[in-house]
Amino acid sequence: MIVFSKDRLNELFGLFHKQRILVVGDFMLDRYLWGKVSRISPEAPVPVVEVISESHRFGGAANVCFNVHAMGAKVLPVGVTGDDVHGQTLRKLFIEHELDGDGLITDADRPTTVKTRIIAHNQQVVRTDIESRQLISKSVQDRILAYVSSQIAETSCLVLEDYNKGLLSPDLIKAIIDMANTYDVPVLVDPKFDHFFDYKGVTLFKPNRKEVSDKMGERLDSIEAIEHVGRGLIKELDCSAVLITLGEEGLALIEKDKDMVSIPTKAQKVHDVSGAGDTVIAALSVVMSAGGSLSEAAVIANHAAGLVVAEVGIVPVNTEMLLAALFLEAVK
Repeated sequence: MIVFSKDRLNELFGLFHKQRILVVGDFMLDRYLWGKVSRISPEAPVPVVEVISESHRFGGAANVCFNVHAMGAKVLPVGVTGDDVHGQTLRKLFIEHELDGDGLITDADRPTTVKTRIIAHNQQVVRTDIESRQLISKSVQDRILAYVSSQIAETSCLVLEDYNKGLLSPDLIKAIIDMANTYDVPVLVDPKFDHFFDYKGVTLFKPNRKEVSDKMGERLDSIEAIEHVGRGLIKELDCSAVLITLGEEGLALIEKDKDMVSIPTKAQKVHDVSGAGDTVIAALSVVMSAGGSLSEAAVIANHAAGLVVAEVGIVPVNTEMLLAALFLEAVK
């Protein structure tokens, strides 16, 4: 297990503000309708929610960007919104939080991805989704590649955040990875089920236990099984490392030609696991860009996720709290 010195932590955190992180992926708007229930509908046996307030938060790749920004790095979001009111709301959030929106492309042929959660008396009653899973058009893909090409030379790290909402096609994935490798820019991937094996030649591949088990056809019920499958993924993808998130069991980092590192969770309280994976990939990208090793980045990302799941709702990592938590375990 990595044990940091306080000087090393100060060195890494002091370099966060100099990093430029490109985040390419599926951007979403998380919409919340807050209300109360006092009766059952006469039309069907369902509760009638009297909406009292509405709020909006970053979802999907947008939440990764929010976490990168919260850690002090410069983030360059690259993705698609629809030409609709939800797209306008998402762009307003970017402006309010001083996030660069130049890489967001408006596509009138698809809706902005929106997850609406209706909550009454602090319980989620139902969730509705507006989305298209169709692959983006060739013209939109070309615009994304053009923007990535214009930024890649000054990029510290590139994150591919795939929620299978149609942005990251196999052709776009390969083109972006090839471009990043040409400029020696590390590529970190947060995959979903589709295109799982298309991320060849990346630096770090970060699936969760269920995704790995389903795609590799093996149960991850022991340390030995996790390492075996992780090394199989490294060979299949020709990547440098695989980081498997294991929920309450923490993280497993498997690197080429190194022993596997098991990183137990740091969560003391778990109120909401939403967005924890976004926090992990964001922290990994910032720490690695600042010169941290994969194992150092994984330990810091694990601490960051532990802080985030202790909060209710999707919130970004608080770097002051993160540094304080790491200092408690650091040596002089």
